[in-house]
Amino acid sequence: MEFMLDGEGFKTELEYGELHISGNENHGFRPYQLMVSSIAVCSGGVLKKILEKKRMTVSDLRISTEVVRNKEKANAIEVIHLHYKITGKNLDESKVAQSIKIASRNCPIARSVEGSIMIHETFEIST
Repeated sequence: MEFMLDGEGFKTELEYGELHISGNENHGFRPYQLMVSSIAVCSGGVLKKILEKKRMTVSDLRISTEVVRNKEKANAIEVIHLHYKITGKNLDESKVAQSIKIASRNCPIARSVEGSIMIHETFEIST
């Protein structure tokens, strides 16, 4: 990837399209938003695959996030809470809990921040 200065931020051209990144939300996605999004979506994608391998049908998966940042350390992200809202069939609560643990060990983005950002995960199931 190559990033080019673009007024108030930077931009890059990717296969899907152009991505604008800036500390100012009026000019692009903020870096912390991209970090949280990457962790949430990677974790959710891995979780969906694991649930399907266990023959649980996922018709909808929503991930809510809460972020704790430390203003005394340049607003560093310290904690990300991921809350999965899973809708589908044959969703067994204990198997979903086990699958979330497996997913967190197999998401490369979450593993990349291991030791520097605490990731806390909870879930709810609906049919």
